[in-house]
Order: sequence, then C-alpha cells, then structure tokens
Amino acid sequence: MNHKPGSVAAPIAATLVAAPAAATFTASPANATRERDGQWLLIAGGVLLGTIGVFVEEAGQHPLITVWFRCAFGALALLSWCLATGRGRELLLTGRSRWVACATGVLMVVNWALFFAAIPRTSIAVATVIFHVQPIWVLVFGALFLREAVSRGQWLATVAALGGLVLTTGLLDSAAGSATGSHGGSYAGNYIAGLLMCLGGSLCYAAVTLLANTQKSISPFATALWQCLVGAVALAWAPFVLGWPQHASAWAWLLGLGVLHTGLAYVVLFAGMARLGLGRIAVLQFVYPLTAVLVDWAVYGRTLSPMQLAGVALMAAALWTIRRPGRAQVVPEGG
Repeated sequence: MNHKPGSVAAPIAATLVAAPAAATFTASPANATRERDGQWLLIAGGVLLGTIGVFVEEAGQHPLITVWFRCAFGALALLSWCLATGRGRELLLTGRSRWVACATGVLMVVNWALFFAAIPRTSIAVATVIFHVQPIWVLVFGALFLREAVSRGQWLATVAALGGLVLTTGLLDSAAGSATGSHGGSYAGNYIAGLLMCLGGSLCYAAVTLLANTQKSISPFATALWQCLVGAVALAWAPFVLGWPQHASAWAWLLGLGVLHTGLAYVVLFAGMARLGLGRIAVLQFVYPLTAVLVDWAVYGRTLSPMQLAGVALMAAALWTIRRPGRAQVVPEGG
C-alpha cells in the first residue's frame, strides 16, 4: 500500500439517496435494448463517480469549502436540468417530507465532509472502499430499529464484510506497518483518523438511506437537489471564514465536482436505474469503488497490497449477499 501523507486538501466521494423503483421486464427486443442501455448508463455513472477523488485532491481546498462548492454548483446543475425537463413540481415538499429532506441534507453534508477529509489521510482507494461498508449499517440498523427480518446468511455475510473491512484498512498488513514506520507516529495517527472518518461518513450515509426509505413519496431527484440546497445554505459561511480558492484551476476542479459528479452523474445513474432490475443495479454499483481503486493507481501510483485486495474481494462478496435482490431499496452511491 503506497500512501502519500495528505494535506488538509479535501478528497471526495459523494453520493445519492433513494433509488427509483427498479424496472420489471418481459423478454422482447425493445426491453433487451432498454436494459442494455441501462447497464451502460450505470457503468458510465460509476466510472464518473470513481474519478471524484482526483478532483478533490487537485482542488486542494479545505473539506468544508469543497463540500460547499459541490453543493452550490451541484444545485445549479440539477436545477437547470429540472427546469429543462419540467420537473419542478417534484421539488414542492410539505410536512414530514420537507423535514426528512432537510435531515438527509444535513447528514449528507457531514458525510461528504468526513469523506473528503479522510482521503488525504488514507488514499482515494482505501477511503472509497471503506465508505462502501454502509450497507452493513443499513442492515444492522434496520434489524435493530425497524424490526426488518435478517436471515442467518446475511448475518454471516455481515461478519465476513467486517473481516474484509479490517483487511482493507491495511492495519494488519506489513505494508501499512512500514508506511506508519517510515512516516512516524504523526502519519500513523492521521491514517487511523482517516479510517475513523470513513466509518463515520458511512454511518451518516446509512442514516440517509434509512430516512429516505421512510418517505418514498420523495423522488430521488428531489432528494438530491434538496440535499445540495441544504448544504449550500448550511455552509454559506465557509468561504468567508476559511477562504475562497486562490487559483483558477481550483475553481475549475470544484466546478467539475458540482456539474459532473453531482449534476451529470446523478442524472445518468437515475436514468440507468430506471431501466434495470434490482439485481443488476446491486452488481453494477461496484463499478464506482473499482474505478476509484484503478484511478488512484493510474494517477497517483498508490496501490493496495495483496492482503488489502483480498479484503476488498471479501467485502464485495459479502456486500453482494447483503444487497441481494428483493431485500431493500438500492441506493446509488457516489461521493
């Protein structure tokens, strides 16, 4: 595992909430074409989200600044698409729906801030993979607080996923040991802090998923836009206190986070999910973390050790069991 010590520059991994109802298909050429298009759309969205970390690293801003710009530019992008497609009525929420949308917005802001702060302390690959442990928390919280039925196989898969999580952190790996030794106790402390931030972010995202499932009348598009609006308002103070980006290149990277990784990526993901069944959606959501691992290696030369890769594989197999079709609403994940 080859990590560079990070500055406070923020990396990312954004995300979305409630997924649209998965489609059910009958065999026909038209449906086959629709499903194929859905696969490519979901793959494209996952690949796009997998590059989020690069944009955050290169922007080099405080995590809260990065979150605010993502929310502000993302809200503008989604609002433009909303007006262009005539979906404004979806945004009119009342009563409990409005409170749920605001609560998920606050949780998503905390989630993004923790994730962005974690990447320079660990790596894009490690942070993204660990963040994707959130289905475990959804399963556990659903069983404890919502009395959802959980099979013995799913509990075993949860234990296996947690074992994979431990391997993926690199804390049991000689590579992690040499890294902490070469960089000293300060780096070791930063690395562990980054891991804890990832876990905290995944817990927030799990809470977002559970809250969104209590108000299924809110469309995924409305949820995403409300989250961006809440974040833009809640963090409006950040640039004035922490400072505005000083270089044009930083503005460009931040603009990309909002327009590409929030506006375009979410629209593409929603379009793809509307064309696919739950089983295919669950499998294709692993495109995002896989892309993040490859991008981290291609751009920054940071690789996972064999033990970490084994942990990733164990987590993937376990999470597939937990997310198997017919169990719960699938959530498009992004940074």
